[in-house]
Amino acid sequence: MASQLRGNDLRQLGFPEGRAIGLALAQLQRKEHKRLPQTEQLALLKTILTSPTDYLTDLAWSHTAAALLPPPSRHVELVARKEYATFGAEHIEQGAIHQMEVAMKLPVTVAGALMPDAHYGYGLPIGGVLATDNAVIPYAVGMDIGCRMALSVFDLPVKYLGQRTQELRNLLLANTRFGGGRGWERGQRLGHDVLERDEFATVPFLKNKHVSAVEQLGTSGSGNHFVEFGLVEITDPTNDLGLPLGQYVGVLSHSGSRGLGASVAQHYTGLARDVCKLPAEAAYLAWLGLDTEAGQEYWAAMTLAGDYASACHEQIHRRLAKTLGEKPLAKVENHHNFAWKERLADGREVITHRKGATPASAGVLGVIPGSMTAPGFIVRGKGAAASLASASHGAGRLLSRTRAKAELGEAEVRRHLADHGVELIGGGLDEAPMAYKDIHSVMASQRELVDVLGSFTPKIVRMDGA
Repeated sequence: MASQLRGNDLRQLGFPEGRAIGLALAQLQRKEHKRLPQTEQLALLKTILTSPTDYLTDLAWSHTAAALLPPPSRHVELVARKEYATFGAEHIEQGAIHQMEVAMKLPVTVAGALMPDAHYGYGLPIGGVLATDNAVIPYAVGMDIGCRMALSVFDLPVKYLGQRTQELRNLLLANTRFGGGRGWERGQRLGHDVLERDEFATVPFLKNKHVSAVEQLGTSGSGNHFVEFGLVEITDPTNDLGLPLGQYVGVLSHSGSRGLGASVAQHYTGLARDVCKLPAEAAYLAWLGLDTEAGQEYWAAMTLAGDYASACHEQIHRRLAKTLGEKPLAKVENHHNFAWKERLADGREVITHRKGATPASAGVLGVIPGSMTAPGFIVRGKGAAASLASASHGAGRLLSRTRAKAELGEAEVRRHLADHGVELIGGGLDEAPMAYKDIHSVMASQRELVDVLGSFTPKIVRMDGA
């Protein structure tokens, strides 16, 4: 019987430190190799070491051979830029265009489009739509996963908005919560099926997220998130809402998945950047393959966060409807900052990322808000192939948060709000109406993408800071 080879024997032969030595020694213990003379064992190992690729399909030695090969490079080169459609290019800053150009150079990119409200963001610009092949990009989805608009239309007299301003103001203060980390107090929380989802137990990263998800359900974040009472005007008799032409009282909310979505975005972006090393200008566009464990985990976590965001809006509207003593005549809800499995016109299945872009497939309803002093619009998608069945998610920023704080004054903003008959609770200079683009110009740039069914004009607005 041949004497047993040891690790040092393989090192002297040229085996590198690592798994290959252990795998080779374990294989030599199998009886078909164990009875070979040591010289033949060494000769076999030398051959495998010299030509490992020849043994990748050998049942006995494939694992050893694979361990001898250098790990695949995680560095990914950009490719020639693919063409994409831009809507309202005259409204879009150069930084956002550059980010979209970079995204169109990813080897996984199939198609893309840029919406008229686009502005600079992390990774994919806000207002960017990107279709990829079997890959999901956490930062092309965004930090606030599943952020959405939700509108409830009530059969209340429009004069209610002017005559009962203080009452409606108090309703917003009592039935909404805003701000990072803010949750509902014990005894005031409402349950929801989303809190019983298996993902909280089956996705390892989510196992410690359940407690905060319970606390924050039904609340809103900071920044541009809001809940507001306003005037709904239905202008299209074929509006799909079953509403006669005319004016109504509405509740419109904008917020997302709270701390749950933010933590998912940060964690899986870190994983993506570790396995997908892109050039610096594209670093935040790192992706996870959907055929990988991490990719499947992110997809499950993203889906949960989107459903959680919807549950938050459901509870906000339920609380306000109950306090008003009214049932809504109609509801419209749509989300952005998400990824969908879809098919292009040519039949290819892709992952469509809409970062700050509204789904606008044929017949799909949505709400595109303006600003506190400009109307938003209830829309119906046309399914335009050039935009990947997408539209803008709002007016889009004209001034960055930093510029808005530096250039605008508190008194100026308050006068502007008063001139438009808007009561603001909370909010900051960074969310002043003047910080946003002209919504009418933005809508004019996407007539081929959506039909307008009606409008929503804010009157009593609550944001973070109150």
